[in-house]
Amino acid sequence: MAEKESIALKVRKAAKFFGTRLIFKDVSCDVLRGEILLVVGRNGAGKTTLLKIMSGLSRPSAGAAEILTEPEKTAYLGHSTFIYPRLSGVANLSFWASMYGLSPSREELMALLKRVGLERAAEEQAGSYSRGMAQRLNLARVFLVNPDLLFLDEPGTGLDQASLTLLRDEVVAMRDRGTAIVWISHDVNHDTALADRVLGLAGRKMAYLGAASEFDPETVLGGENA
Repeated sequence: MAEKESIALKVRKAAKFFGTRLIFKDVSCDVLRGEILLVVGRNGAGKTTLLKIMSGLSRPSAGAAEILTEPEKTAYLGHSTFIYPRLSGVANLSFWASMYGLSPSREELMALLKRVGLERAAEEQAGSYSRGMAQRLNLARVFLVNPDLLFLDEPGTGLDQASLTLLRDEVVAMRDRGTAIVWISHDVNHDTALADRVLGLAGRKMAYLGAASEFDPETVLGGENA
């Protein structure tokens, strides 16, 4: 049993219906600080729905999800970026910082952009960024918060290899610094190796919760690892 202080998120018997259609039921888990929990399942299994319940963006039809970190230390990174296209990269970061009640200096903002390889594009309108650049800017937004709990909904979708490598490296580094990470991956075969545990959804329920090293996609997902 994990110590209470090490638990960042608790889910107990979570279920979700859309109308009369059951998406999943009886999902229970603890997400620990300093671990990556990979959420996997077939298309339509309810992965994003579960992530929204875990992050407080949606209510479960039954059961509960409880975040045990400070709200301002929670972040969400999806495959859709939340950038303002008419603002420059550095202006986007400055705006996001103000929304969190932060007031970093320009030098600090530029350091974040350099960390994600965007320092040369800092003054360009974000609407002109490529998909990879936009997601790098979104990643810099996460760095602003330095989260204790991070939700990832297929953030690597459509990224070039350099951006994907940067994303994966930084996710692992955040885990190593103690961040609890819940990650829906678009590349289960690759990203399982980066995870600590896997939660598998199949048959409208939690079909697997255990060590990533022991997870067998063929057994849990029937060979489909989307």
